[in-house]
Amino acid sequence: MSTFQAPKGTYDLLPPVSATYLAVREAIAAPLKNSGYGYVETPGFENVELFARGVGESTDIVTKEMYAFETKGGDRLALRPEGTASVLRAALEANLHKAGNLPVKLWYSGSYYRYERPQKGRYRHFSQVGAEAIGAEDPALDAELIILADQAYRSLGLSQFRILLNSLGDKECRPVYREALQGFLRGLDLDEETLRRAEINPLRVLDDKRADVQKQLVGAPVLRDYLCDGCKAYHEEVRALLQAAGVAFEDDTKLVRGLDYYTRTTFEFVHDGLGSQSAVGGGGRYDGLSEMIGGPALPSVGWALGVDRTVLALEAEGVELDVPAATSVYAVPLGEEARRVLFGVVTRLRKEGVATDFSFGGKGLKGAMKNANRSGARYALVAGERDLAEGVVQLKDMESGEQESVALDAVVEAVRAKLA
Repeated sequence: MSTFQAPKGTYDLLPPVSATYLAVREAIAAPLKNSGYGYVETPGFENVELFARGVGESTDIVTKEMYAFETKGGDRLALRPEGTASVLRAALEANLHKAGNLPVKLWYSGSYYRYERPQKGRYRHFSQVGAEAIGAEDPALDAELIILADQAYRSLGLSQFRILLNSLGDKECRPVYREALQGFLRGLDLDEETLRRAEINPLRVLDDKRADVQKQLVGAPVLRDYLCDGCKAYHEEVRALLQAAGVAFEDDTKLVRGLDYYTRTTFEFVHDGLGSQSAVGGGGRYDGLSEMIGGPALPSVGWALGVDRTVLALEAEGVELDVPAATSVYAVPLGEEARRVLFGVVTRLRKEGVATDFSFGGKGLKGAMKNANRSGARYALVAGERDLAEGVVQLKDMESGEQESVALDAVVEAVRAKLA
């Protein structure tokens, strides 16, 4: 037993469970790859100010949850708590927006870090797949991203998730709403920290999950009533495009998301089978983020879906993914000459794309066949001295138990035919 354990609030992904996580990542990425999104990968840590400016200094992510540290050279860095700010920084640094083909469409997959109280569905280290469309203000782009996420979830077999949709307005209409909301919040019986948050970013108070706060928010001004004509028309077009695509959604006037950079369209994917941590992903439009981090005006929209939460949603619905076996063929040599010959067969099978494993360590027939069974292989290749003298190997069907002799020089073709 090792004296070391995974840090609190983290987890190790190990076979066979890890295969499900990989399948989820691939399923979420598939519609993006098919829609013009290219893969981007950013460092696991960034300058602290990137997140302070972009995510928002008043957010819990920055004030309480960010893993920040100082390097030996005196740089202030933070483990990335989310993906959008990093992806936008990378796109700006590489001048992708100057290539003339806007929007720049990118997708990513990776680990993120937040210092939170660990509980089911909420970890200090978690995995997300995300997508960003940078440099275009178009309701069709907002609708496209929501549709692609819906498509990904349905391809996994999920059906009991809901899409919540709202508009947060823009720099023209949101300040008017902000002032009205602050006036309302000042009259409530709120703790000092919440009142301070109300002065910095009152919309964040609407996202407070505490029951005593939510009870007092009944009758609060609704942003929808303050939207300017431009934001109303934009939001109605997003709604119309989703409806035309057959994507069901629910209007949620209290949906604000937890990050400061969102404008206009905001949305969340929730699954009621996950208890209090019901959000499996979400996103929205962030038209001012580029300017916040020192770039030009680049209206953009994106989302991130939690791989961990999606796996929990699959479990809640009882959906089992059809994950292919890691091994299709398992080779069992009996004797040194058979080891050399079968190892060559294994190499050839792998070159042909057949998932093949080998009995290492010189085990006897009984032990090796146990390993073959545990591997999940459909077929076992067994050969001893007598088989080699006859120029054959034994091909055993691990499900039916049937076994046949196959000529050594034809074994690759025979196996491929069986697996076809």
